[in-house]
Amino acid sequence: MDQAQARAWLATAVEEARAGLAEGGIPIGAALYGADGTLLGRGHNRRVQDDDPSTHAETAAFRAAGRQRSYRGTTMVTTLSPCWYCSGLVRQFGISRVVIGEAVTFRGGHDWLAEHGVEIVLLDDADCVALMRDFIEDRPELWSEDIGD
Repeated sequence: MDQAQARAWLATAVEEARAGLAEGGIPIGAALYGADGTLLGRGHNRRVQDDDPSTHAETAAFRAAGRQRSYRGTTMVTTLSPCWYCSGLVRQFGISRVVIGEAVTFRGGHDWLAEHGVEIVLLDDADCVALMRDFIEDRPELWSEDIGD
């Protein structure tokens, strides 16, 4: 995947992450793009806002995309390496590629996804790292609750 395209798509996920933070939630954002580059859905972690522990950024973007005939060729873009729950969603529905903003503050299941044929594009984006580091420093109890520590 072209790095410029990956970064452009990541910008959508970063907008979502910032929206979640502004709402008092966890700053993780995601977007699902079709094989043709069409934005199918976008969302952010809403577990705090909705009092729903299952509303991670990737699941929010997936739900916003609505039912698709197939997810082959789609790309999930996320600001943070996907947790096991969200990695399972990628595998379950056959999403072909995951673009990840960063895996410094949390290394989720993306190695496992790669082992199972999912293309992984890890951008090591400094803004994504800073967003999560600042959040974890400011709200360690909320981060620990979200990540299951």
